[in-house]
Amino acid sequence: MNLRPDLPAGEHGAFAANIVHFVRLLRAAGLRLGPGKALDAVRAVEAAGIRRRDDLYWTLFAVLVNRRDQRELFDQAFHIFWRDPKIMERMMSLLLPEAESTAEPQKNSVSQRLRQALLPNRGDSQPSGEQKEVEIDATLTFSADELLQKKDFAEMTAEELDLAKAALARMDWPFRPNRTRRMKPDVRGHRVDLRASLQASLRTGGAIIPLKRKSPGERPPPLVVLCDISGSMSQYSRMFLHFMHALTNDRARVHSFLFGTRLTNVTRLLRQRDVDKALASVSEHVPDWSGGTRIGATLAEFNRLWSRRVLAQGAVVLLVTDGLDREGGEGLGREMERLHKSSRRLIWLNPLLRWEGFEPKAAGIRAILPHVDDFRPVHNLNSIADLAAALSHDSDAGNRWRENMRRMAA
Repeated sequence: MNLRPDLPAGEHGAFAANIVHFVRLLRAAGLRLGPGKALDAVRAVEAAGIRRRDDLYWTLFAVLVNRRDQRELFDQAFHIFWRDPKIMERMMSLLLPEAESTAEPQKNSVSQRLRQALLPNRGDSQPSGEQKEVEIDATLTFSADELLQKKDFAEMTAEELDLAKAALARMDWPFRPNRTRRMKPDVRGHRVDLRASLQASLRTGGAIIPLKRKSPGERPPPLVVLCDISGSMSQYSRMFLHFMHALTNDRARVHSFLFGTRLTNVTRLLRQRDVDKALASVSEHVPDWSGGTRIGATLAEFNRLWSRRVLAQGAVVLLVTDGLDREGGEGLGREMERLHKSSRRLIWLNPLLRWEGFEPKAAGIRAILPHVDDFRPVHNLNSIADLAAALSHDSDAGNRWRENMRRMAA
């Protein structure tokens, strides 16, 4: 195996074993990599040869990464593992308690899934000679399901993310229906259905004309989801895609769009029943994953090309974004006003609302806020369950958030 000409022959096997261990680390962190991928990685490195660190990085990247949202995790794992796995493990064990105690995750912090993969047995280790007796009051404890419901998506481990995705797939989405112009038979209706009455009279030869009645029908409104996939939303984008897939497969007339620096319609891609195939298709067709954000420009494109097609019959719009616009909110207020007037209800879902000290200081947030009907946090399962309840009836909780933010912005 000619990986590096400058290495002795005995070290080539150790290098291949390290590649296998690196693949196992990525698999423990949540990437779907089997034994075949490990063999492919070893063969690719053997074929490409390694003379620089970048050669190893891009060779493994080409084999092991097949989605854009996996790049950040791969990048962190590569720089930690190939620097010195044992030294980094000791550093992580020292820094992890402090990192876990902070409430706000830093932008460049190590992924929670990668931490768990590096230190899988950290919570079970006990110093030798010390036996700490722990008393537990059952009346003050919560079940694992309750803790999972409240936990932030950005802080979940790989196993917790899988449980959260399964919970999203099982979630029921009852929408409050709209009254339509189409009439339906109704024995207590206020309008007489002349056509049905005349048809019924033919059964008696016209001697008796039974009055048939009708009333306006009801139908759940169309739902349009506009989801931000920029770099500032990268910790939540993957879970939001599962959320959008669950919505699309739960009911009809759901239209899904992703935007960063451009707008992409992913409605047909998310209609695949298999969530893994659906998200793989989305990853292949979305070119601006984890990039910048041009909210005003992408909303202008939506209003120009798609609003007349999908915002009909009292559509409800879910805008999922943190409101951080690269262009400083230029033209955003005008496009938000048009979007608001074209929809029956506009709900803004912002993960930044999870912080108690959140204030609408960014120009993009100030431009969006006056044109929304509902303003809600979306960072854990509880917040998504609250959204499902709000969609089934008019709720004042999100309106209180909106009014408080408006007063702070004034």
